[in-house]
Amino acid sequence: MTIEQLSDMAILQMIGDFIKKKRIGINKTQDELATEAGMSRSTLSLLERGEKVNLITLIQVLRVLGELQLLEAFEVSQQISPLEYIKLQKKNQRQRVRHTDIAAEDDRPSEW
Repeated sequence: MTIEQLSDMAILQMIGDFIKKKRIGINKTQDELATEAGMSRSTLSLLERGEKVNLITLIQVLRVLGELQLLEAFEVSQQISPLEYIKLQKKNQRQRVRHTDIAAEDDRPSEW
């Protein structure tokens, strides 16, 4: 079964199982992790059981577990259109070359 086929409740349970496994993996009790995350043990327990909790609760727990990189999938990167890229390339191209050292060595009088 793929994640797209799971119900919302099944996905919550999967997240809860992940949190619990990570917590146990770093040898922390629910009380310890909850205190470090700035929440009550009962809130952490709800999360681990797959109950509905605030998104901030998940973020706080992921931060303490060192798993915030999981949220990188939500990062929106600015992409430049091909036309804008061409415009930028043309803007950054040199338009002319000027040899200042040759002009300085030229002893001919100016025609001005």
